[in-house]
Amino acid sequence: MGRIKSALEIALERTENVKGDKASIGLFEAKQKGKKLANDYIEKASSGSAGSLAEEINKAPKEERDSLKQGALDVLIAQITLPAVPEDLTRLQAVGNALTSLIAGRPFAQYYQQFLAEVNHYLEQAAQFEEAIKRQYAPKLRQKEEELARRLGRQVKIDPFQDPEFIAFYNQNINALKGNYETLAEQVREQAKALAGNS
Repeated sequence: MGRIKSALEIALERTENVKGDKASIGLFEAKQKGKKLANDYIEKASSGSAGSLAEEINKAPKEERDSLKQGALDVLIAQITLPAVPEDLTRLQAVGNALTSLIAGRPFAQYYQQFLAEVNHYLEQAAQFEEAIKRQYAPKLRQKEEELARRLGRQVKIDPFQDPEFIAFYNQNINALKGNYETLAEQVREQAKALAGNS
């Protein structure tokens, strides 16, 4: 009867012909480093103390630059989203500056500035929508407050964002607005990918 091999022995036999490709590992690590550089750049740019991402990448050894750039581009392109609050515009501006420097495209810079203008308009519209939704829902909210006041014997003030019915109503209306602008963000991401592939 033959000897029964352990799972470790079987795994070692199967992997003994597999050698680590140092070049691939190095490129993978460079890509990860590029992602970190991009995240650090965005964080510093948001606080107003960023240098140039393209210059940081150009400081690296020549064989790593493409992987660094690809890692940075992956992070930057993923950051092209609709802002949730006005403070997100600073982050979006930093992303646009970095992308423009990496893909060296003047047409992209103009395209991105148009995107920023539209996104600013989106924030204004979202604020107006929120106020309109609150006004439209106010009678129903007052009715709920009165009902609770009768039950509890004291005045009750309900925050609309704590009312599940209001939240559903709010999300339905805001998501319709977001849908219109999300298409624009997707187009900018695709444009950035296309130009990055050509640079």
